[in-house]
Amino acid sequence: MSEESDQDRTEEASEKRLREAREKGELPRSRELSTGVVVLAGVSSILATRDELALHARNIMMLGVRYNREDLYSADGISHVLSAAALEALRMLAPLFVVTIVAAFAAPALLGGLNFSGQALLPKFDRLNPIAGFGRIFSTNGFVELGKSMLKLVLIGGVLVWYMMKSRADMLGTGSGDVAAGVHRSLGTIGQACLFFACVLGLIGLIDAPWQKFSFAKKMRMTKQQVKDEHKESDGNPEMKGRIRSMQIQMSRRRMMQDIPKADVVVVNPSHFAVALSYEDAMRAPRVVAKGMDVIAMQIRSVAGAHRVPLVEAAPLARALYNTTEVGQEIPATLFVAVAQILAYVFRLKTALAQGDAMPEKPNPDVDPDLLGRYRMNDEN
Repeated sequence: MSEESDQDRTEEASEKRLREAREKGELPRSRELSTGVVVLAGVSSILATRDELALHARNIMMLGVRYNREDLYSADGISHVLSAAALEALRMLAPLFVVTIVAAFAAPALLGGLNFSGQALLPKFDRLNPIAGFGRIFSTNGFVELGKSMLKLVLIGGVLVWYMMKSRADMLGTGSGDVAAGVHRSLGTIGQACLFFACVLGLIGLIDAPWQKFSFAKKMRMTKQQVKDEHKESDGNPEMKGRIRSMQIQMSRRRMMQDIPKADVVVVNPSHFAVALSYEDAMRAPRVVAKGMDVIAMQIRSVAGAHRVPLVEAAPLARALYNTTEVGQEIPATLFVAVAQILAYVFRLKTALAQGDAMPEKPNPDVDPDLLGRYRMNDEN
């Protein structure tokens, strides 16, 4: 099953998958590289401050072997010596502690960056499964870890044995001579041995780091189905989005039809376009309350006729209003004059009908053809 799954994972990991893995504390890490950096930082600190280390070590040894009469007969003589030795040891090791702590935090940033995850601290009981444990042991990663362990054993052990044989005379001579010189020589020998250790471990880490990045990228790969599911989750189900969009259009159309009785006039094409306009004294300009083409235009004409809203045929103006203005917006300034002619005609028409006067002449507003956009007039309509 795992082999089939690995074969199916042909797609690169998405940003969402990598972000979720980071939140779980899953990042490419090389223990050999981190250990090598920490040891190298510590060794460098020892070699750079070995004179001060030798001085502090000498002071600690002197505190341990030298007593005066007051210390022997004093009740707190031993505690005084121990506290002085502890303070001296703290002064000696403080630079080393600071350097190694900084290196321990900085080393992971070389490969996967700094990251803190609370989920990584939670116990994972699936690791207690012996079958899964055997699977990890005999996996490709398990054989790689075994190879690294054998390589570390051979290289580090061989280099340290070679160095011990090489510096055997120096190590045997540290017990003779001045104390300060012996401590200084011991620290130098230990520092060089640790330096060889750090270099070998760092070399293994430089080999291991690309493998860890490759292994992590391979683990994070996704199947085509996972990519599709993630797109659905992030972008939403297309069918559901279409259904929501359809419901929104229906609700908007229903509100639009409810506003038609409040309109002052409906400008028509005569049949392909219909735009309902409303104008009140508080408005800066007439406002479109409804508009539509074809079937929607027929519905607007029907609702307007049922509520006795005047219909005025002005084909270029109807198309220009449909092209330039959305429902709820005020008409553009370039159409003020044309719409004013229509509203004035409607006012005169209502007055004539109320008083029994002659019908006013219907206007033919002049409209800039560029305002019609893709709804320009042709011979058919």
